[in-house]
Amino acid sequence: MAKTLIQEKQNMPSIFIKDNLRTQVEAASGGAATVMYTATGHPCYMSVIPKFNLQDIHASLGRGVHPAFIVNGIEKDAIYIGQYQGFVMDWNLLSIPGVLLNHSWSFDTFQRCAKNNGVGWHMMTHAEWAAIALWCWKNGTMPRGNTDHGKSHSMPHETGRSDGSRIYTGSGPASWRHNGLPHGIADLTGNTAEWLGGLRLNEGEIQILPNNDAADNTKSQSADSAHWRAISASDGALVAPGTAGTLKYDAAAAVTSGRTQAAILSDSKTRDTTPPIPIDYGGYNPTNTFKSMGVKAGLTVPAIAKALGLYPVTASLPGEDGFLMHNQGESLSMAGGHWNDGAKAGVFARALCGRRTRTNSRGDIENWSALASARVAFVL
Repeated sequence: MAKTLIQEKQNMPSIFIKDNLRTQVEAASGGAATVMYTATGHPCYMSVIPKFNLQDIHASLGRGVHPAFIVNGIEKDAIYIGQYQGFVMDWNLLSIPGVLLNHSWSFDTFQRCAKNNGVGWHMMTHAEWAAIALWCWKNGTMPRGNTDHGKSHSMPHETGRSDGSRIYTGSGPASWRHNGLPHGIADLTGNTAEWLGGLRLNEGEIQILPNNDAADNTKSQSADSAHWRAISASDGALVAPGTAGTLKYDAAAAVTSGRTQAAILSDSKTRDTTPPIPIDYGGYNPTNTFKSMGVKAGLTVPAIAKALGLYPVTASLPGEDGFLMHNQGESLSMAGGHWNDGAKAGVFARALCGRRTRTNSRGDIENWSALASARVAFVL
């Protein structure tokens, strides 16, 4: 069982030393939440996520500990996830309640801010998000959130303190937390989509950093980083990018409109997602759902694709969480959705269409990167 920070030894780095705030938070949550400090002394409210095994979630995920709990080949007892979406102070990425989050910054900027926090700190990774989404599904606590300008679209009596669109961090009800409890991770559904490290598309090829190595803030995730790996479609093994027969996202049919394009998991890319003449959604389909994703005929989906939230664990997932992707050039990963996405927001909502350099300021669902935020996480 993972130790709480209260149980950590006193000779650990100062980030682990008990103080009154940490003791109060841990006592109130039964050790399920804690407070940790950046290298410059800023507090971050964190949820403690103990490791779990894939087979305990669903048989199709394989066996062994979920990849989110393996960093540089070392199994971790727990990961620590920011309870709140990111707020930047002194160029540190923080998790604190009752503030308006920072947004509309690039992937690289948020990643640098998280790294500035010190050793072990990082921008939340795709492996970590996938682990929590699967846990929520298995636990029956799929969180609602700010999906309609400060309220839940499906339960409009559930509200947070809002500026008219986004809410102040953690100001919504417990049903907006990952475990349905006041100490859970807030606002994974809606409010503002979040950048995730460790996953990208490159010309449609799905590329990851192995396991949760993206939590190591010394590992480059730059466009030309040598750490990116592709996934063999035949057996799920990690291979060099560009290897034949790797997992890719392809358009299911010839794309004539961004509103008709649908995505499939494949071992080849035969169609671009952008129509011949860019119109309306420019190749991103706002009507796709994650759970309805298709698969190329004859392809058996590797377990790793389901474990990492790249393909639905079952077609009967609750909700209508959206799935967007752009399979030309480099596309970075975002999740969760925005305050105006309604049923398309959720813990399984994915947008693999983010650019390192924002090209426009539209707030539409197809360009989540124009407004994206980030969340801090920690593992040591």
